[in-house]
Amino acid sequence: MAGVKLNINQWAEDDRPREKLMQKGAASLSNAELLAILIGSGNQEETAVELMKRVLADCDNRLKTLGRMSIEELTGTVEVADPVTGKPRRVRRYKGLAEAKAVSILAACELGRRRMEEDAVELPSIRSSVELYRYVLPLMQDLSHEECYALLMNQACRVMDRILVSRGGLTETAVDIRLILREALVHRAPVIALCHNHPSGNVRPSLEDDRLTKRLLEACKVMNIRLLDHIVVAENGFYSYCEEGKLS
Repeated sequence: MAGVKLNINQWAEDDRPREKLMQKGAASLSNAELLAILIGSGNQEETAVELMKRVLADCDNRLKTLGRMSIEELTGTVEVADPVTGKPRRVRRYKGLAEAKAVSILAACELGRRRMEEDAVELPSIRSSVELYRYVLPLMQDLSHEECYALLMNQACRVMDRILVSRGGLTETAVDIRLILREALVHRAPVIALCHNHPSGNVRPSLEDDRLTKRLLEACKVMNIRLLDHIVVAENGFYSYCEEGKLS
């Protein structure tokens, strides 16, 4: 019916923030939708999403500005003219946004800030095959069997995570390219590197290593993911497919 306002639980399921997050992932939600999940409900005139859109609009749609607001600013009152008498009266700036909801919003903003701080301090940057070798050497230098790791990196080649792709015997390990790509997509990593060791001490890659690298490179190109390097780690050094010009 025209003019009738729907609550969030009356919206189409695809438009409900919680359901949308569960079905499509958090990345599919707008900032207002994510914040709406935190506060849970709006007021009689606005849904939670509409309320948070208004709050964000007052912050120039910047989460950093929102995070700098105080509880008093989020829950305080403003003076408006009474629509009937024209006399000034005070109303809550954001109706439906009480202290508990304001605390949830500011806590989430602080967590986001701390996460960025951790990333800036702790994420190592891989700028060369030598740095890649130094990063994975502690994982592989004393192994008596083969292991293969995929490093998942952001656009600046900072390591976001590392995945043990496979663990094998003395001479080989089976690597599933689908697993590597799945992890890259889950972590939204635009850059990856592959590293595995040769317990034999022979730094030269095998024919199977060459075939694996070629298949992974082709799959990465299809998925628009950059294969930074594939290195083979041995006791006295390493082999880099990138340095050998085999990733072009």
